[in-house]
Amino acid sequence: MVWYKKPKKGITKTLGRKQVQVPQGLYTKCRGCSAILFNKDLDKNLKVCPKCGYHNQLSSLERLYLTVDSGTFQEFDDNLIPENPLGFPEYEEKVKKGQEKAKMPEAVVTGLGKICGQPASIAIMDFQFMGGSLGSVVGEKITRAVERAMEKKLPMIIFSTSGGARMQEGIFSLMQMAKTSAALARLGEAGLPYVSVLIDPTTGGVAASFSMLGDVNLAEPGAMIGFAGPRVIEQTIRQKLPKGFQRSEFLLDKGFVDAIVPRSAMKETLGKYLKFFRS
Repeated sequence: MVWYKKPKKGITKTLGRKQVQVPQGLYTKCRGCSAILFNKDLDKNLKVCPKCGYHNQLSSLERLYLTVDSGTFQEFDDNLIPENPLGFPEYEEKVKKGQEKAKMPEAVVTGLGKICGQPASIAIMDFQFMGGSLGSVVGEKITRAVERAMEKKLPMIIFSTSGGARMQEGIFSLMQMAKTSAALARLGEAGLPYVSVLIDPTTGGVAASFSMLGDVNLAEPGAMIGFAGPRVIEQTIRQKLPKGFQRSEFLLDKGFVDAIVPRSAMKETLGKYLKFFRS
């Protein structure tokens, strides 16, 4: 498994009277506590800051590697490629950049696999691909994954991380909110469970649709979860928001998520839920 490395600007350090330029890509500045972390140590700790516990983003392939049992994942619908139904300027170029950055054809990977020996239909979104935006292909792949769960009589697990609906596809993007929600309603009618895992950030149309519909809603620590951002809300209602507003800990206190699960325990926790649902 090759871990994705985002290019970093070099860091200048002073040794005695001499300034030394540290090569790019060796260190990362933590967004939680501003500590300078050695990338190899950060990778060994599952990209979680060892000082403050801040959970850095993972690609969908990294999360797949950490969560699904080795050799059990069978990917589906990897041939679906987004088009430009509205003729939006430069959309094709943006899609190409997203594909190069995420090393994926779209912002979600779907398939069948096992977690701690328990089979499930799995969808994992990737924020690196155009902010994990919900386009027609993303909605179609998630819908097919849910339908595959019904066909195989398996639980459904979706890892959500997104900035919301993909504006370049307009109404075609917004339709995916209803489409995926309807598929999950049919899954529930079939008596099959759905576990939603919310990752920082999960916002916009994704938060307003399939990501909050789980029979069990789990979240990583410190994840931002909500429809509009806190700055937009403050400007709209002209009030100061509570501390930690829209973070997973705040939502747990208000009953919007069922549990906060650190990354190191996510696979084991999902395995326990899947085993419970099969019993």
